[in-house]
Amino acid sequence: MSQSTDNEENWTEIIRPDTPWWDLKLDELYRYRDLVRIFVWRDFVAAYKQTLLGPMWHFINPFASTIINTIVFGTIAQIPMEGIPPFLFQFTSIMFWSYFVRCFNAAQSTFLSNTGIFSKVYFPRLAVPVSGAISALFQFGILFIFYLLSIGWYAWQGVLISINWLFLVLLPVWLFLFALTAMGLGAIIASLTTKYRDLNLFVGYGLSLLMYISAVVFPLSAVPDSLKRYVNLNPIVPLMELGRHALLGVGQISIVGLAKSAGFAVLIFLLGVVMFNRTERTFIDSV
Repeated sequence: MSQSTDNEENWTEIIRPDTPWWDLKLDELYRYRDLVRIFVWRDFVAAYKQTLLGPMWHFINPFASTIINTIVFGTIAQIPMEGIPPFLFQFTSIMFWSYFVRCFNAAQSTFLSNTGIFSKVYFPRLAVPVSGAISALFQFGILFIFYLLSIGWYAWQGVLISINWLFLVLLPVWLFLFALTAMGLGAIIASLTTKYRDLNLFVGYGLSLLMYISAVVFPLSAVPDSLKRYVNLNPIVPLMELGRHALLGVGQISIVGLAKSAGFAVLIFLLGVVMFNRTERTFIDSV
């Protein structure tokens, strides 16, 4: 009897027929932290393996988007950027948006992109989107270094940027809220696309639409007053404005808006994880 008990205590996994919806399995992520590290390395380095420029693509894609947005919205449309050079405004915005998109894509593509490995070995499926969010931080770090260089360049040209150091210290908190929101939305889409594949066709269009209604390529101050209250319903807008306020000293800060964004981030993440965990049990049968 004692030998049987000892063997049970040494089991690493217990397979149960069902688990309550509130069991988010977040404790498993810590036990599989070494695997998460491997996935982080894979997502950051192996994604551009055998390419000419390698990890430099983490910088090239946002930089190209910045150039296009600067030309379209700064030069052609001449949207006022609150006194900030259009290139610097667009680059700062794209830096945050790229982080959001990478966190979203890491969660959204989890099931369909990893069917092979999921069908062969068990590990907490949440390790995939979490590792994607962590690797996105490395890309953000690369872009942040370029942001600092850009600040130095404009300062040398006589253009001074008012950085809000208090909000800059709290930047990890805002990035965490960005990640929660993106991963929650991505987990919901991932859960739905296992059964409805055609939803994948709309993801790219949805992200583009979300970017334009989230005050990414233009400041909130450029929105007409008649539409501003509707734009403020988007929980991403206060986070974008706060990020620009921290790094550029511009933007409209609303404590109520930030509180709503934080509440939405937590709720959408919990909802996404619940749907994600329910889908992982049977998705192999439907993909």
